[in-house]
Amino acid sequence: MTTNTAAPRDTTDSAAPAPTPATATTPTSTNVNVGAGSGSPGSGSPRSRSASIWTVTRVTALVFTVLEVLLVVRFALKLFGANAEQPLAAALYGVTDPLVAPFRGIFAQPAGTPVIEIGTLLAIVFFMLVAALTVALARAFTGKRGEGDV
Repeated sequence: MTTNTAAPRDTTDSAAPAPTPATATTPTSTNVNVGAGSGSPGSGSPRSRSASIWTVTRVTALVFTVLEVLLVVRFALKLFGANAEQPLAAALYGVTDPLVAPFRGIFAQPAGTPVIEIGTLLAIVFFMLVAALTVALARAFTGKRGEGDV
């Protein structure tokens, strides 16, 4: 008869310790998206109102940025003497003409071909100020001061 005198081998992997009852955790389900109110959009909850004001300020900033870029491109085309008969330049002038028209004639334009169109510069400044005022009013009515406020 042979007897096995070798020590018993440890079959557990030493790299991954087995969880003990104290360290084993079970996930809990908590819905962090539901506030004290109903939580539905438009319910007047602070989170939904904050999101809607954020959307309004972003859309307002986007619209005014597009207008300002169109006006800056118009100014650059006029400054460099672009051909007004070219279709792209003609389309840009046609789109931006109603934006510049109220500012023409405020300051006297020198005789001849205008190199610097003062009406366009005034329109750019005006729309920058209107955009800043609109965003500031939206934030003032909501009490939000900047991007970090949630």
